[in-house]
Amino acid sequence: METSRHTPTASGRRHWWALVGFAAAVFVAAAIGGLGVQGTTDEYASLRQPGWAPPSWLFGPVWSLLYALIAVAGWLVWRRVGFSPALWAWTAQLVLNAIWTPLFFGAGRYGLAFAEIVLMWLAIGLTVVLFARVSRVAAALLLPYWAWVTFAAALNLSIWQLNS
Repeated sequence: METSRHTPTASGRRHWWALVGFAAAVFVAAAIGGLGVQGTTDEYASLRQPGWAPPSWLFGPVWSLLYALIAVAGWLVWRRVGFSPALWAWTAQLVLNAIWTPLFFGAGRYGLAFAEIVLMWLAIGLTVVLFARVSRVAAALLLPYWAWVTFAAALNLSIWQLNS
């Protein structure tokens, strides 16, 4: 009697390598956002903030989880339809994500950072809509990110107003 063993196909391996690629893209965006922006904890603590502002230690764990969700969501859509308009929107929101930190912390341009985060929020919304047409799971994975950016935009606006 012959037993069959599952061996990954080249196509299956390609899908897993694509996930690594999506994770790398998100990591690069996060790294670009953080380039040259050392001491953000001290800068954040020195700003006048609303009473509802979270402690600086919370941002690292939250963003780590969100970046993982962003990567998986992009990968799920890619698996279904390849590099499509939905993934162009995903790429646009990721680029905007990378730009925000240097604007806010590196340049201290709180008003410009607020305008930019509004664009990012819109890009995330478009990505969610386009992802929902392809994969409800992928769209759902982006909802915590969209919610956090909503909160971050309100915080950015408040900090801008308090520190102008």
